[in-house]
Amino acid sequence: MRPPSQRWTVARLGSTQTLAWASSYYLPAMLAEPMARDLGVATPMVFAAFSVALIVSALLGPLAGRAIDRHGGRPVLVGTNLLFAASLAGLGLAQGPIGLFAAWVLMGVAMGSGLYEAAFATLVRLYGQNARGAITGITLIAGFASTVGWPLSAWMEVQWGWRGACFGWAALHLLVGVPLNGWLPRAAGAMQPTTAPARASAAGSATGAPAPATVTKPAPAGAASPLRATVLLSFVFAVTWFTSTAMAAHLPRLLQTSGTSLQQAVAIAALVGPAQVVARLLEFGLLRRMHPLLSAQLAAAAHPVGAAILMLVGGPAAAVFTVLHGAGNGILTIAKGTLPLVLFGPAGYGARQGLMMVPARVAQAFAPVLFGMLLDSVGVAALWLTALLGLAALGALRVLRPASQRSTRKAPVKPDPT
Repeated sequence: MRPPSQRWTVARLGSTQTLAWASSYYLPAMLAEPMARDLGVATPMVFAAFSVALIVSALLGPLAGRAIDRHGGRPVLVGTNLLFAASLAGLGLAQGPIGLFAAWVLMGVAMGSGLYEAAFATLVRLYGQNARGAITGITLIAGFASTVGWPLSAWMEVQWGWRGACFGWAALHLLVGVPLNGWLPRAAGAMQPTTAPARASAAGSATGAPAPATVTKPAPAGAASPLRATVLLSFVFAVTWFTSTAMAAHLPRLLQTSGTSLQQAVAIAALVGPAQVVARLLEFGLLRRMHPLLSAQLAAAAHPVGAAILMLVGGPAAAVFTVLHGAGNGILTIAKGTLPLVLFGPAGYGARQGLMMVPARVAQAFAPVLFGMLLDSVGVAALWLTALLGLAALGALRVLRPASQRSTRKAPVKPDPT
């Protein structure tokens, strides 16, 4: 069967991912304060509920990945639009802490099965090894989720209040998200991992001829075993999400501690989005000719380099740090989708990726609190933590080797001399 056209699939998934991120991950930044004020709770409690949602999403990720491996992405993503709509409506109806946390728990279920990991698994399910360009494409579109989501949430809050904003986002999931995800191509039968020896054995039994022997070349020195590669990638993704979430929550304040004014910090922090998109365009063009491991290594080095410059130079280097951080984060977001595909292949992709992202989601949940405490304590020197984590991630990526290096070759069976 010919794979469905990527262009319209990317456009639909990119649009629905923009909606999903804008109405969940980027929602508290605009609505947390009015929400807390109206419900009579402290603003940190709203962010605590958001952290609970992130932990729930971590637990649900592997299950969603297995469902996409089995049934394809269309039914799963349509279901998450309904979950997003229900959780947003529940949030708009909340009257106290219990309702607040209940709505965010449901939101966590939707996030665990409806954000990038689910979209990447959907693309791999449709296009197999050829999904790298499509993965980059949806991150290019959804890279503007904060650019779209923050102003739209703020506008709806001014017009209708924070409850009306939640209802507005819920309506968009029903009126826009459900149809777009419902028009995604239908996936073929469930993808099952099949080894070369198994295929050879099956061929031999079908023809009555002895199956050719398979001689496996030893893995090159330094090549990571599948288990080791999974652990290393899980660590890299956890570091990436910890740093990106910490910066998303505290970047303007971090820039202020380095010596910029509030107005300058806000303006410079806004460079993250464009830097991410430009870096993804670069990955889509020049870097796509490189192995994804190499582009991921370059991206992992960007934040530590920027952090060193900011700590040494101070406020005048704020824009340099912001652009380097944004560029690195933009490419590493793509790497979360492409590296598991390149290293392990398309079979079982959704379940494997969902499992690898569990530590990342947990790290993301605690990042704002931990980095905020460190920033309060030592100021801009808090960047030592994220810089060292970034260097550790770079080291982990250097250890990895492409699965293609562990090749196999077939040798003819020598005739029995008897």
